[in-house]
Amino acid sequence: MDSQARVDVRANLERVQAAIARACRRADRSPAGVLLVAVSKTVDVARVRQAIDAGVVALGENRVQEAKEKIEALGHPVPWHLIGHLQTNKAKDAARLFDWIQSVDRLELATELDRRARALGRTLDALVEVNVGDEPQKAGARPDEVKPLLDAAGSLGGIRIRGLMAIPPAVASAELSRPYFRRLRELRDACGLEHLSMGMSADYEVAIEEGATIVRVGTAIFGPRP
Repeated sequence: MDSQARVDVRANLERVQAAIARACRRADRSPAGVLLVAVSKTVDVARVRQAIDAGVVALGENRVQEAKEKIEALGHPVPWHLIGHLQTNKAKDAARLFDWIQSVDRLELATELDRRARALGRTLDALVEVNVGDEPQKAGARPDEVKPLLDAAGSLGGIRIRGLMAIPPAVASAELSRPYFRRLRELRDACGLEHLSMGMSADYEVAIEEGATIVRVGTAIFGPRP
Protein backbone atom coordinates (compact mmCIF):
# COMPACT_ATOMS: atom_id res chain seq x y z
CA MET A 1 0.00 0.00 0.00
CA ASP A 2 1.46 3.38 -0.99
CA SER A 3 1.67 6.31 1.38
CA GLN A 4 -1.13 8.19 -0.36
CA ALA A 5 -3.53 5.28 0.08
CA ARG A 6 -3.06 5.54 3.86
CA VAL A 7 -3.98 9.23 3.99
CA ASP A 8 -7.16 10.08 5.91
CA VAL A 9 -8.64 12.59 3.49
CA ARG A 10 -11.63 13.43 5.69
CA ALA A 11 -9.47 14.14 8.76
CA ASN A 12 -7.06 16.23 6.70
CA LEU A 13 -9.92 18.22 5.20
CA GLU A 14 -11.31 18.93 8.65
CA ARG A 15 -7.89 20.15 9.81
CA VAL A 16 -7.61 22.49 6.84
CA GLN A 17 -11.13 23.81 7.38
CA ALA A 18 -10.31 24.47 11.04
CA ALA A 19 -7.13 26.32 10.06
CA ILE A 20 -9.10 28.42 7.58
CA ALA A 21 -11.54 29.32 10.35
CA ARG A 22 -8.69 30.33 12.67
CA ALA A 23 -7.08 32.51 10.00
CA CYS A 24 -10.43 34.15 9.32
CA ARG A 25 -10.87 34.94 13.02
CA ARG A 26 -7.44 36.58 13.10
CA ALA A 27 -8.39 38.69 10.09
CA ASP A 28 -11.92 39.41 11.36
CA ARG A 29 -13.41 37.67 8.35
CA SER A 30 -16.09 35.05 7.84
CA PRO A 31 -14.93 31.58 6.67
CA ALA A 32 -17.88 31.71 4.28
CA GLY A 33 -15.86 34.24 2.29
CA VAL A 34 -13.05 31.76 1.53
CA LEU A 35 -13.47 29.03 -1.09
CA LEU A 36 -11.28 25.98 -0.51
CA VAL A 37 -10.21 24.37 -3.79
CA ALA A 38 -8.84 20.89 -3.18
CA VAL A 39 -6.01 20.39 -5.66
CA SER A 40 -6.19 16.81 -6.92
CA LYS A 41 -3.15 16.80 -9.20
CA THR A 42 -1.70 13.23 -9.32
CA VAL A 43 -4.50 11.99 -7.00
CA ASP A 44 -6.40 8.92 -8.21
CA VAL A 45 -10.14 8.95 -8.88
CA ALA A 46 -11.02 6.86 -5.82
CA ARG A 47 -9.37 9.33 -3.45
CA VAL A 48 -10.88 12.32 -5.23
CA ARG A 49 -14.27 10.65 -4.68
CA GLN A 50 -13.40 10.30 -0.98
CA ALA A 51 -12.73 14.04 -0.84
CA ILE A 52 -16.08 14.82 -2.46
CA ASP A 53 -17.84 12.51 0.00
CA ALA A 54 -15.98 14.26 2.85
CA GLY A 55 -17.37 17.63 1.81
CA VAL A 56 -14.90 19.21 -0.63
CA VAL A 57 -16.78 21.93 -2.51
CA ALA A 58 -14.37 22.56 -5.42
CA LEU A 59 -11.54 20.66 -7.13
CA GLY A 60 -8.47 21.99 -8.89
CA GLU A 61 -6.32 20.40 -11.58
CA ASN A 62 -3.12 21.56 -13.25
CA ARG A 63 -3.31 19.73 -16.57
CA VAL A 64 -6.18 19.39 -18.99
CA GLN A 65 -5.44 15.78 -19.96
CA GLU A 66 -5.24 14.48 -16.39
CA ALA A 67 -8.39 16.37 -15.46
CA LYS A 68 -10.25 14.98 -18.47
CA GLU A 69 -9.95 11.42 -17.20
CA LYS A 70 -11.17 12.36 -13.73
CA ILE A 71 -14.03 14.54 -14.91
CA GLU A 72 -15.22 11.84 -17.28
CA ALA A 73 -15.22 9.39 -14.36
CA LEU A 74 -16.71 11.68 -11.70
CA GLY A 75 -18.76 14.25 -13.57
CA HIS A 76 -19.40 17.63 -11.96
CA PRO A 77 -20.56 17.01 -8.39
CA VAL A 78 -18.57 20.16 -7.55
CA PRO A 79 -17.02 22.84 -9.77
CA TRP A 80 -13.65 22.06 -11.38
CA HIS A 81 -10.95 24.76 -11.52
CA LEU A 82 -8.02 24.73 -13.92
CA ILE A 83 -5.12 26.21 -11.96
CA GLY A 84 -2.18 25.31 -14.21
CA HIS A 85 -0.78 27.02 -17.28
CA LEU A 86 -3.07 26.64 -20.29
CA GLN A 87 -1.82 26.45 -23.87
CA THR A 88 -4.13 28.10 -26.37
CA ASN A 89 -4.49 24.85 -28.32
CA LYS A 90 -6.01 23.22 -25.22
CA ALA A 91 -8.68 25.91 -24.83
CA LYS A 92 -11.36 23.84 -26.57
CA ASP A 93 -11.10 21.01 -24.05
CA ALA A 94 -10.66 23.41 -21.12
CA ALA A 95 -13.82 25.31 -22.02
CA ARG A 96 -15.77 22.06 -22.08
CA LEU A 97 -14.34 20.47 -18.94
CA PHE A 98 -13.82 23.26 -16.42
CA ASP A 99 -16.09 25.69 -14.62
CA TRP A 100 -13.29 28.09 -13.69
CA ILE A 101 -10.04 28.92 -15.48
CA GLN A 102 -7.66 30.49 -12.96
CA SER A 103 -4.72 30.89 -15.34
CA VAL A 104 -5.73 33.41 -18.01
CA ASP A 105 -2.54 35.36 -18.62
CA ARG A 106 -2.83 36.79 -22.13
CA LEU A 107 -5.49 38.19 -24.46
CA GLU A 108 -4.95 35.46 -27.06
CA LEU A 109 -5.98 32.83 -24.52
CA ALA A 110 -8.93 34.86 -23.22
CA THR A 111 -10.20 35.33 -26.77
CA GLU A 112 -9.91 31.64 -27.62
CA LEU A 113 -11.64 30.58 -24.38
CA ASP A 114 -14.40 33.05 -25.14
CA ARG A 115 -14.87 31.61 -28.63
CA ARG A 116 -14.92 28.01 -27.38
CA ALA A 117 -17.23 28.75 -24.46
CA ARG A 118 -19.75 30.61 -26.62
CA ALA A 119 -19.79 27.70 -29.09
CA LEU A 120 -20.79 25.48 -26.16
CA GLY A 121 -23.38 27.91 -24.87
CA ARG A 122 -21.36 28.42 -21.69
CA THR A 123 -19.91 31.29 -19.70
CA LEU A 124 -16.65 30.46 -17.93
CA ASP A 125 -15.60 32.14 -14.72
CA ALA A 126 -11.97 33.17 -15.01
CA LEU A 127 -9.11 34.74 -13.11
CA VAL A 128 -6.10 36.56 -14.50
CA GLU A 129 -2.88 34.90 -13.40
CA VAL A 130 -0.32 37.48 -12.30
CA ASN A 131 3.42 36.92 -12.14
CA VAL A 132 3.50 38.81 -8.88
CA GLY A 133 7.19 38.13 -8.25
CA ASP A 134 8.30 39.14 -11.77
CA GLU A 135 9.94 35.73 -12.21
CA PRO A 136 11.07 35.15 -15.81
CA GLN A 137 10.54 31.38 -15.63
CA LYS A 138 6.91 31.64 -14.51
CA ALA A 139 3.72 32.15 -16.47
CA GLY A 140 1.40 35.01 -15.66
CA ALA A 141 0.79 38.57 -16.78
CA ARG A 142 3.10 41.22 -15.37
CA PRO A 143 1.35 43.51 -12.90
CA ASP A 144 1.47 46.38 -15.38
CA GLU A 145 -0.19 44.19 -18.03
CA VAL A 146 -3.23 43.30 -15.93
CA LYS A 147 -5.34 46.43 -16.45
CA PRO A 148 -4.87 46.46 -20.25
CA LEU A 149 -5.74 42.77 -20.37
CA LEU A 150 -8.90 43.36 -18.34
CA ASP A 151 -9.90 46.28 -20.55
CA ALA A 152 -9.39 44.25 -23.72
CA ALA A 153 -11.25 41.22 -22.36
CA GLY A 154 -14.13 43.23 -20.97
CA SER A 155 -16.26 42.82 -24.07
CA LEU A 156 -15.94 39.03 -24.24
CA GLY A 157 -19.21 37.27 -23.51
CA GLY A 158 -18.00 33.70 -23.06
CA ILE A 159 -15.74 34.34 -20.10
CA ARG A 160 -16.31 36.42 -16.99
CA ILE A 161 -13.08 37.62 -15.35
CA ARG A 162 -13.77 37.76 -11.64
CA GLY A 163 -10.38 38.31 -10.01
CA LEU A 164 -6.68 37.61 -9.88
CA MET A 165 -4.55 34.54 -9.11
CA ALA A 166 -0.88 34.23 -8.26
CA ILE A 167 1.77 31.79 -7.15
CA PRO A 168 4.39 33.82 -5.28
CA PRO A 169 8.09 33.00 -5.40
CA ALA A 170 9.30 30.05 -3.34
CA VAL A 171 10.36 31.28 0.09
CA ALA A 172 11.69 29.73 3.29
CA SER A 173 8.60 30.49 5.40
CA ALA A 174 4.96 31.39 4.86
CA GLU A 175 5.45 34.80 6.42
CA LEU A 176 7.83 35.76 3.60
CA SER A 177 4.97 35.33 1.11
CA ARG A 178 2.96 38.08 2.81
CA PRO A 179 4.33 41.01 0.74
CA TYR A 180 3.43 39.21 -2.49
CA PHE A 181 -0.09 38.46 -1.27
CA ARG A 182 -0.48 42.08 -0.23
CA ARG A 183 0.72 43.27 -3.61
CA LEU A 184 -1.84 41.08 -5.37
CA ARG A 185 -4.62 42.32 -3.10
CA GLU A 186 -3.73 45.93 -3.84
CA LEU A 187 -3.73 45.20 -7.57
CA ARG A 188 -7.11 43.46 -7.29
CA ASP A 189 -8.54 46.42 -5.41
CA ALA A 190 -7.19 48.86 -7.99
CA CYS A 191 -8.89 46.84 -10.73
CA GLY A 192 -12.22 46.67 -8.88
CA LEU A 193 -12.42 42.87 -8.97
CA GLU A 194 -13.95 40.43 -6.50
CA HIS A 195 -11.70 37.40 -6.10
CA LEU A 196 -8.14 36.72 -4.97
CA SER A 197 -6.86 33.17 -5.50
CA MET A 198 -3.65 32.89 -3.51
CA GLY A 199 -2.22 30.57 -0.93
CA MET A 200 -1.41 26.87 -1.06
CA SER A 201 -0.72 24.17 1.55
CA ALA A 202 2.33 25.91 3.02
CA ASP A 203 0.98 29.45 3.23
CA TYR A 204 -2.80 29.57 2.87
CA GLU A 205 -3.34 30.95 6.38
CA VAL A 206 -1.15 33.98 5.63
CA ALA A 207 -2.95 34.38 2.30
CA ILE A 208 -6.31 34.47 4.08
CA GLU A 209 -5.01 37.08 6.51
CA GLU A 210 -4.09 39.17 3.45
CA GLY A 211 -7.51 38.82 1.82
CA ALA A 212 -7.59 35.58 -0.20
CA THR A 213 -11.09 34.59 -1.25
CA ILE A 214 -9.87 31.33 -2.85
CA VAL A 215 -7.12 29.06 -1.53
CA ARG A 216 -5.68 26.10 -3.46
CA VAL A 217 -4.72 23.27 -1.11
CA GLY A 218 -3.49 19.87 -2.24
CA THR A 219 -0.83 18.24 -0.06
CA ALA A 220 -2.49 19.22 3.22
CA ILE A 221 -5.64 17.37 2.12
CA PHE A 222 -4.39 14.49 -0.03
CA GLY A 223 -0.93 13.95 1.45
CA PRO A 224 2.50 14.14 -0.20
CA ARG A 225 2.55 13.70 -3.95
CA PRO A 226 4.41 10.73 -5.46
